Amino acid sequence: MRLGQKLAPQQIQLMKLIQLHTLEFEEELERELEENPALEKVQEDASTEEFPSAEETYEEEGTDSIDTDFDVNDYIFDDEPAYKTASSNYSADDEEFDSGSLLTEGQSLYDYLLEQIRLANIEGEDLKIAEYIIGNLDNDGYLRREIKQLVDDLAFAQGIYTTQENVVDVLENYVQKLDPPGVGARNLQECLLLQIEKKVSADKAVSLAASILKNQFDALTNKHYNKIIQKYDIEEEDLKDALEVISRLSPRVGGNFDTQTITINQEIIPDFVIQIKEGKNGQTDVIPLLNSKNAPTLRVSDEYKEILTTYSHDKKSPDHKQAALFIKQKLDAAKWYIDAINQRQNTLLQTISAIVKLQKNYFITGDEKSLKPMILKDVADITGFDISTISRVVKSKYADTPNGIVYLKSLFSDSLINDDGEEVSTKEIKNHLQEVISKENKRKPLTDDALVGLLKEKGYNIARRTIAKYREQLNIPVARLRKEL
Repeated sequence: MRLGQKLAPQQIQLMKLIQLHTLEFEEELERELEENPALEKVQEDASTEEFPSAEETYEEEGTDSIDTDFDVNDYIFDDEPAYKTASSNYSADDEEFDSGSLLTEGQSLYDYLLEQIRLANIEGEDLKIAEYIIGNLDNDGYLRREIKQLVDDLAFAQGIYTTQENVVDVLENYVQKLDPPGVGARNLQECLLLQIEKKVSADKAVSLAASILKNQFDALTNKHYNKIIQKYDIEEEDLKDALEVISRLSPRVGGNFDTQTITINQEIIPDFVIQIKEGKNGQTDVIPLLNSKNAPTLRVSDEYKEILTTYSHDKKSPDHKQAALFIKQKLDAAKWYIDAINQRQNTLLQTISAIVKLQKNYFITGDEKSLKPMILKDVADITGFDISTISRVVKSKYADTPNGIVYLKSLFSDSLINDDGEEVSTKEIKNHLQEVISKENKRKPLTDDALVGLLKEKGYNIARRTIAKYREQLNIPVARLRKEL
C-alpha cells in the first residue's frame, strides 16, 4: 500500500490559467475556443449571469462520469436555463487596455553583413570563410569563438581546409571593415578601437582617446585616471575630453539590429486596476479591480445542446452513441473551462485584495518608502490559499495604479529591525542606499564601510557584506568604478 496525491485535470488546468498574465490568457482563451466548438463567446446583449461550479451542475444533471453506456436523454438541457452555463468575466471597471502589440519587420545584422560582404572585392574560398565568420557573430556583433575552432569547423562542416592566419586575415581585412564599425571584434577593446579608427581626425581628444584605448585600456576600465594623467603628462581637462570621445563609442554595435527578421514589440498590459477614492469620514479607500479585458463572457453552445438532443432521438443511426459521447465530452470540457475561469478570477481578486490591504499606504502615496515588509506567506495567510498559488498569481502580473504601472513581485520584500525596534522593508533600505550613493561626491565615492556608517546614522544597523549584496542587486559598482573626474 502507498499513500499518494494526484491532481485532477481540472486542477492542473486552473493552476495553468492562474499563472498566465492577461495577454497570454487571451491567447489561451482563443486557442480553447478554436479547439472546443461547444464553448462560445456571449454577445454583449446576452445574459451574463455567473455559472455555478461544475460539481453543482453535475449534481443537478445526474451525470457523474463519461461512460459508453450512458443514457443520452440524461444529458439533455431542454429545461435548463441558459444562464446556468454562462460566465461573466468582466470586472466592474470600464477602462479598456489595448494589447499594444506591434509587429515590425527589420533586417537582421546577419543579413545586413551578408549583403555587404557579397558586394565586396572578395570571392572564392575567402568569401565562404567570411560568410562563415559572419554566421558565428553574436547578436552584439562580437566573434566569441576561437579562431582555431573556426578552422576546424570549416574543415569538417564546409570542406574548406585553411589556416588560422588566413581566417584572421579574412576577419581583419574584410569582416571588420564592414558597417557598423566595430563588428567582428573579439573583445571590447578591439570593438572600441575599430570604431575610433573610423574617426580620422587631427583632433587632440580623438588621438588621445585612441592611444588610451590601445595602450592604457586596463587603467581606463579600472578608472585609474591619475595614472593615465601621469603617463601622458596631460591636464585633467584633456582627459575629460578624451573620455567624452570614448563615451560616444558603442560597446554593442549589433544592438540596433533585430535578432530576427520579425520582432514583436509588446507593451505591458496591467492585469489589475487600483483605484483611489475618498470614502466616508475623510478616509481614503483603495479599490482593487481586475482588468476589464481579462476575458470575454463565455457560455456553453446552445447549438451543441440541440445537436446532442437530435442524436439522442436518432436511434436508427449505428454511430449515434459515439457521436453523442463526443458531444458530451465537448460539453463537459466547456463547463469545466468556464468554471476554471471563474475560479481564476476569484483567486486573482482575492490575492490583489490582500496585497492592497497590506500595502494600502504605498498605493495611496506611491512612495516606495511606504512599502511594508511582505512575503508570500503574509498574503497566503489572509487569502487562505497555498503559498504556491500566491506565487503563481503574482508571477508576471502588473497593476495599473494612480502612480503608474507596478510589477507585483516588486512589492514583496523581507524585513529588518531598525534601531527603534520597528520592522522595515529591505526595499526601503535599498532606496536609502541608492539615494545616498546618488548624492555622493563622484570624485571621492563612498566605500562600503562608509555606507555602513551613513545608514547606521539613519537607524539601519546592517553589515558591510549586506551593503555589498544590496549594491550588487541595484547594479551599482564598487566605489573605485563609480569615480568620475
